[in-house]
Amino acid sequence: MPLFSNHATNIDNVNIDKSLPSAPSRWQQQVNGDLNAKSPHTKIPPWLINTASLIIMGILVLLSLSIGVADFSWSGIFHSLITHSANSDSSLMLVSRLPRTIAIILTGIAMAVAGMIIQVVLKNRFVEPSMVGATQSAALGLLVVSLFFPASALIIKMSVATIAAVFGMMLFMLLIHRIPPTDFLMIPLIGIVFGGIIDAITTFIAYQTETLQMLSVWQFGDFSSVLAGRYELLWFTGVLCIIAYIIADKLTIIGLGDNIALNLGISKRHVTWIGVGMVAMMSAVVVVTVGVIPFIGLVVPNIVSRIMGDKLRRSLPAVALLGASAVLLCDIIGRSIRYPFEVPVATVFGVVGTVVFLWLLLRVPAES
Repeated sequence: MPLFSNHATNIDNVNIDKSLPSAPSRWQQQVNGDLNAKSPHTKIPPWLINTASLIIMGILVLLSLSIGVADFSWSGIFHSLITHSANSDSSLMLVSRLPRTIAIILTGIAMAVAGMIIQVVLKNRFVEPSMVGATQSAALGLLVVSLFFPASALIIKMSVATIAAVFGMMLFMLLIHRIPPTDFLMIPLIGIVFGGIIDAITTFIAYQTETLQMLSVWQFGDFSSVLAGRYELLWFTGVLCIIAYIIADKLTIIGLGDNIALNLGISKRHVTWIGVGMVAMMSAVVVVTVGVIPFIGLVVPNIVSRIMGDKLRRSLPAVALLGASAVLLCDIIGRSIRYPFEVPVATVFGVVGTVVFLWLLLRVPAES
């Protein structure tokens, strides 16, 4: 059942066969009316939005590199560059500050793009990886492999976490298979309950095995332990985001509906499973590296889609930039609000994301 309006997701230079019409549902009419009512916002040039996002992200990057407990000065960095000799400032920058900032950017990009993909695949604006059991299942798989094979390589743990995330998402899709597409608010609510059940199972196993402290590291996203050599796995999520951009048009066509995808010769099953696999891998890598950070994949795609529409090839760069900027901002707030102590990014973004999510849930019925 199509979720996105023809106005916002029209594929350029494609003639769609009308031989297989599909009557618009009540939910589609509501969403079409909501998007058409905001059509003036889609006139903002994408390059202008992306340029503004780059400038904002650049400012946040400078702030992120400058804030920290250790003594640091930019003059020491400039002196190190001029004299071509290492000092305490350059060592701190290369070992801690720069890796942390890069990890934040890659995490924000990965979770925002993963949220956009899962919303297109499930044709629902109110879902994200932590609401379909992906991140919770990845944490469960990571806990199990750490208990049975504690000395296994990081790539093995990531692989097991990815497989667990895929199985968790498959189970969730089976649960919502019989739910009518018009009950668009039931899917995220079921996802929240489903994720809570997996979290409860994971916590019970950790309690019985006295690994609650280790589990808490994965359940609360935090970048305080990120150093050079401990974040490089996140570059893999950047590769997945590039792949998502390459197949963006196919994902957009899948979001238009089954009949349109069939007319255009797109295999819905193959594209859907490619999208599910990418979301699972992104979620697993983020959980293994920095832990679970909720609501990024929910808040960021919804903000961008209201401004730029739902054509993925046009909106994915803005989603990636806004996701990186949002996590950077929350990390800066977490480091500053109780300086020299840190509040985890997951806590800061969880507060903001909860407010925005409730606003999105209440706003659509009020407008419809």
